[in-house]
Amino acid sequence: MPTAADHMQRAIANAARVRHSTSPNPWVGAVIERPDGEIFDGATEPHGSRHAERVALDAAGTAEGSTVYTTLEPCNHRGLTGPCTEALIDAGVAKVVIGIEDPDPRVAGSGISRLQDAGIEVVVGVAAAAVERQLTPYIHHRRTGRPYVVAKVAATLDGRTAAPDGSSQWITGPDARVDVHRIRAESDAILVGSGTVRVDDPSLTVRDWVAPEGTPAAGDPRRIVLGSAPDSAKVHPCTEWSGSLDGLLDSLGADRVVQLMVEGGARVLGDFQRAALIDEYVVYLAPALFGGDDAAGMFAGRGAATIDGIGRGLIVDVSLVGNDVRVVMKPGAGDLGAG
Repeated sequence: MPTAADHMQRAIANAARVRHSTSPNPWVGAVIERPDGEIFDGATEPHGSRHAERVALDAAGTAEGSTVYTTLEPCNHRGLTGPCTEALIDAGVAKVVIGIEDPDPRVAGSGISRLQDAGIEVVVGVAAAAVERQLTPYIHHRRTGRPYVVAKVAATLDGRTAAPDGSSQWITGPDARVDVHRIRAESDAILVGSGTVRVDDPSLTVRDWVAPEGTPAAGDPRRIVLGSAPDSAKVHPCTEWSGSLDGLLDSLGADRVVQLMVEGGARVLGDFQRAALIDEYVVYLAPALFGGDDAAGMFAGRGAATIDGIGRGLIVDVSLVGNDVRVVMKPGAGDLGAG
C-alpha cells in the first residue's frame, strides 16, 4: 500500500506540472485518499482560480473521512478565493498531511491551527526537504520581499560566451534552448542589459517549450532592460530601468515577481554577481572551444583579486541536455560576489 511519503511524492509531481502557471501563488500539489481507497489529484490553477486542495476536493466529489496530502499548508485567509481550510472542514476530511508550513505572513501556521481547532488530525513535515526545494523561489519571495534571481549563462567549455566580433547566438544546441525557455516560462520576469538588446535583439519570449498536456499554456515573462531599448527592438513592451539593482529587486518583489531570470550580458551578470544578488546560477556548457583569450567571458568587470577572494558555491545538479551540460550552482558558505 502507498505510504504517506508516496502520496506526498505524488502531490509534488502534481505541483511540478503547473510550475509555469500559478505565480504569484505557489505551485502546490494535493492528493486525496478516500476511506474506500480511491485517490484524487489536485494542483493549483492560475492566479485567481482554485487552489490545489479545492481542485482535489472537487475531483473527489465527497471527501468525508478522507486523508488529504498537500505540499504546502492550506491557506486560511480570503483572497480571490475562499480559505482552503474552510473547504477542508466543510468537506469533513479526517486528516491533513502537509509538506511544509507556509511562510506567507497571512498563513504562517494559522491554517494548521484552524484545522486542528476543527478536530482534524494534522501532520506536518512529510517530504519537507523535497517540497522546500520545489518551492524555493516562493519561499524566498515571501521571506525577503524580493524575487528569487536565476542567472542563466550559455558558454563554451572554455568559459566564453561571445566571439570577439560580438556574435553570441546559438552557442548551445536546440535542447538547451528548450530548457532555457522552460526557465523563462517559470519566471515572472526576465532581464537583460541594453547592450544585449542592441547586439542580439532578443524577443525574450517562451517559444520553444510546451507546457505539459492538460495544463495552461506558458505565458511570456515580463521583460526588463537595464538602460534603454531602441524603439524597434523586439523586447518591447518592456520595463526600462536605470536605478540601482537593489531598488529594482525591491520594486519587482512588491509587484509580486516571484522569480527573476537574468540572461545577461556579461556586464549585467558581473554587476549582479558582485552585489551578491544571484540566488541560483544555471550554466549551459557547449562541447566547443574558442581556444583563445580574446572572446568574451561569462562575467565582465572586476573579479576576485586573489584565490582566497573567490566566491564558492554548491553544485546542486549536473545534467546532460542534448549535447550540452547544464550545471546548477547555488551560493554556498560565502556569497559569490567578488569582494
